[in-house]
Amino acid sequence: MTSVLRFHFGYDYNFPGEYMSLLDKCASFTRHAELKNLGLYAYYTAFEAHGGPTVQLDGAEYLMCGSNSYLGLSVDPRVRLAARTAIDDYGTSFTGSRLLNGSSKLIEELESELADFFGKPAALVVGTGYQTNLAAVGTLLQRGVGDPKRIALVDQQAHASLIDGIRLSRSADAALRWFRHNDAEDLDRKLASCPADSETLVIVDGVYSMEGDICVLPDIVEVCKRYDTTLLVDDSHGAAVLADGRGTPAHFGLTDDVDLMTISFGKGIGSSGGVILGSDSLIQYLRHHARGVIFSSGLGPADAAAALEIVRIMREETWRPKRVLETADGIRRALSAIGYDTGVSSSPIVPVMMPGDAEVFTTWRRLMDLGVYTNAVISPAASPRLRTSWMATHEDEHVARAVAAFEAVRPCR
Repeated sequence: MTSVLRFHFGYDYNFPGEYMSLLDKCASFTRHAELKNLGLYAYYTAFEAHGGPTVQLDGAEYLMCGSNSYLGLSVDPRVRLAARTAIDDYGTSFTGSRLLNGSSKLIEELESELADFFGKPAALVVGTGYQTNLAAVGTLLQRGVGDPKRIALVDQQAHASLIDGIRLSRSADAALRWFRHNDAEDLDRKLASCPADSETLVIVDGVYSMEGDICVLPDIVEVCKRYDTTLLVDDSHGAAVLADGRGTPAHFGLTDDVDLMTISFGKGIGSSGGVILGSDSLIQYLRHHARGVIFSSGLGPADAAAALEIVRIMREETWRPKRVLETADGIRRALSAIGYDTGVSSSPIVPVMMPGDAEVFTTWRRLMDLGVYTNAVISPAASPRLRTSWMATHEDEHVARAVAAFEAVRPCR
């Protein structure tokens, strides 16, 4: 079984000299079928009810230990009402790019609220979280005639959308240089080696989506200031969680030292879409140059209204981020006590490390048999693990149930 499971869901590379047509390449992909035949396929699970600490699947209830809805607000009655009202007022879509006919007072109100809440001068709402990073990074790194060479220095564990944003810049001179994860000294060395006439952009996550650790932002900011470089923080997993929801820069008191933030609404904010936050001049430039904005439909009314209502709730219900962090702390302690390795997590994301791919899928299956859903992660996303993530709406009984299940399957770790 182990040999069957040693693969990843990612890019496939042929052996030298091997040719496959476009459609033959697709037909040759059978790895998902292999796992399904073994009863171990852990992806594209079609839930019947979703959004809370428990979910429905094939008529049975499962404990959801893999949602990124950290505050548990995606199913809140106030949020549902706001989304329904927006559909009544606007319909299901704005049916056009924001540049032309797809903008609205609702989206402008959301941008104003987000900028104020996260402490930045201006905001630009984008249709999806992935698209948000493409728009921000791809546009900033584009090089015009006479512009200096542009170099992106990226943490090795930064999100894939940030890397794709660099590729989207379409500039052969927009070089990508990695620095070691959360290592400000390595960033310092890499910046020191950049040509003196180049422009540099440092890219980090606020909270890393697979390890669950927090960026060493004070050290990163210090290095960036030394080299007068631009700093982008993707705070999709820190926003709504740290600093009463205001995110990683606020957690360290460094909001003014971060040039731009990007946030996906599909995590703690509990909606869909994303936002870029920065100076007025930066946001105006992106409004008129970012391909992902000017050539794409605007965020839908229901999603915009849901995000707006959630931000307003976040202002008042500061117990939610406190609760989810306390829950995750308890999970880490409990899992460590029964022999699991949870890495360096200090956020609602708690990885449970596994020796290999086979153990990931077999342990995932055994947990499912006990009514507990987790996320099965293998290369290239990260080293083998079950990625768990926790919500403010998980009760103590949910936590106890999850820990008991992990203890029951412990020989498979």
